[in-house]
Amino acid sequence: MPQVSSTYKPSLFFRNGHLATIYNGLFRIVKGVAQKRERITLSDGDFLDLDWSYAPNTSQKLVVLLHGLEGDAQRPYITGSAKLFNTKGFDACAVNYRGCSGEPNSKYRSYHSGATEDLKEVLDHILTTKNYENIYLKGFSLGGNLALKYLGEGNVIPKEVHAAVAVSVPCSLQSSCEKLLTFENILYAKRFKKHLIAKLRQKQKMFPHLISNPDIKAIKTLKDFDDIYTSKAHNFKDALDYYTQCSCLQFLTSIQVPSLIINAADDSFLGPKCYPYAEAEQNQNIHLEIPKHGGHVGFWAQNGTTYTEARALEFFNSY
Repeated sequence: MPQVSSTYKPSLFFRNGHLATIYNGLFRIVKGVAQKRERITLSDGDFLDLDWSYAPNTSQKLVVLLHGLEGDAQRPYITGSAKLFNTKGFDACAVNYRGCSGEPNSKYRSYHSGATEDLKEVLDHILTTKNYENIYLKGFSLGGNLALKYLGEGNVIPKEVHAAVAVSVPCSLQSSCEKLLTFENILYAKRFKKHLIAKLRQKQKMFPHLISNPDIKAIKTLKDFDDIYTSKAHNFKDALDYYTQCSCLQFLTSIQVPSLIINAADDSFLGPKCYPYAEAEQNQNIHLEIPKHGGHVGFWAQNGTTYTEARALEFFNSY
């Protein structure tokens, strides 16, 4: 489908992509969301924690929320989405990836941008234990890539899954990584690396035979982390092989579920290949919206609701 026009027009302050990213990432506060945790056991014996919040009345509609790199189900962009959807009659299931719910997962592997096997198990669990007729996926950054890859890589999509929204999506993981390694993103990259290495040291205590101190010391960049840990722990040859296999870009033309991608033009995390103009032109199910402003998951929250939250509600209500 041709590119969708965007109506997002933030105040002057939030027309700076970095300020928008930092504000919504560090300073936004969302109150009034009551989450109930459910732990599920995965087929390999590991676990995932799902944080549920509910509409005031029994609902047949559910939105599954997927966070970004080193996020969790308590991040404001997740709880803000859950709050809006709950007030509008949707239940919300916020997924914490392996190792992201405040407790290390039990396996050496963890989560990554293409781990759709875990998303499939979450949806299977929901469909076999709950009673929802309309299920929607909303992913942010890494979670957006995950949702779109799942929809386009050849899985049998349950008939209950009606639509998806993906925000600030690194459609090409290599292009995004290259952008993150530039000087303008040095502070973000250092922050991500700090959190990732802290978790890797937890893995080292649990699996000392699989990761050594020299391995960890050799991690200077996010790509190094993917070369040394992500690729090896998840059966990829190296970081480039991981990026190649797991980027959603290659799967977009096969998506048969209406999907809205919202990637801001001033998102400093996204390289040129993260804007899938050609793929959207080839697939009527892909709605591509590129606001001029917004940063990375940084769309201004007016009256407590971000532009992408309101936009996702509007999109889902159409399906």
